[in-house]
Amino acid sequence: MDQQQWTAVVAAATRAPSVHNTQPWRFTAVADRLDLHRDRERALPVLDPTGRQQVISCGVAAEFAAVALRGTGVEADVELLPTPEDPDHLATVRAGSTCDVTPADTALAEAIARRHTERAPFLPRAVPDEVVERLAADAGRLGVWLKAVTGSEEEVATAFLVSRAEELERSDPGYLAELERWLRTDPAAVDGIPVGAVPEEDPATRPSNWLVRDFVAGSRAPRTFLPPGDPAAPPPEVERPTVVLLGTDGDDATAWLLAGRALGRLLLTATTEGLAASPLTQALDWPVTRTRMRARLSLIGHPQMLLRMGYPSTQGGSVSGRRPVGDVLRFEPAR
Repeated sequence: MDQQQWTAVVAAATRAPSVHNTQPWRFTAVADRLDLHRDRERALPVLDPTGRQQVISCGVAAEFAAVALRGTGVEADVELLPTPEDPDHLATVRAGSTCDVTPADTALAEAIARRHTERAPFLPRAVPDEVVERLAADAGRLGVWLKAVTGSEEEVATAFLVSRAEELERSDPGYLAELERWLRTDPAAVDGIPVGAVPEEDPATRPSNWLVRDFVAGSRAPRTFLPPGDPAAPPPEVERPTVVLLGTDGDDATAWLLAGRALGRLLLTATTEGLAASPLTQALDWPVTRTRMRARLSLIGHPQMLLRMGYPSTQGGSVSGRRPVGDVLRFEPAR
């Protein structure tokens, strides 16, 4: 692999979603090996004190790199935590021998550029069961389980925990200050959450059971209660996305990386099916609500990522900026 080839792979890897679009990764390319390190300077100490979400984000980037490599006809092997004495060396992606590129390989690689986080309401169209089953099978091959949140009791319990966690976050000055630091008003910003990607309306006013994260919570006016409208008018249609939970048996760095890889594969497969997704991770940010979710859903294992999925109501979508590859990739000569 030459520098041009690795540059293209890293360009694809950096299209991975990350918590608050912090892009907490650094890459080093050496001949047939790409090393991925966590960048602790891009941490979120209030939202993510353990670094769990940061590591999951890096796991997604590792999977995107592997998918991009296979899309060029090169076998890819991902090794997690290859250097025990360096806990920030999270993964190594090794380029193997040349291989035939299948239509599935091509579809996944091409999906990297199209994938985006969709926070707007989805169309009232159900995600086919067979697609969810395929996503679960893909996750299972990486040692990650996928649970569709179905049934009224599960939905009510999970939606309540998401809303409760959002309420806790909105009342935490430290969280709001950290959120403000990663909100970007400049369309040319290369990291953080662009204001253009945030729905203008307060997510709490949306006719949906699921509350997406409000990235401008700190700047909204206090909520007011409006008088009821026409009692004869039909109620607004409530958005009912497919909500899935990714989880692992363990809850250490290896488990978080596996969850990230499974999340990356899920997002790309969903994109090939015309689907989009956005996280509902508020309930997993707080230990108390994360623990309650395990109990309320009778989970055997640890929830790592909660997602809403559906068919987007708009074409394309706002794409968050990315840091130049030259800022995150360096090359070392082969020894």
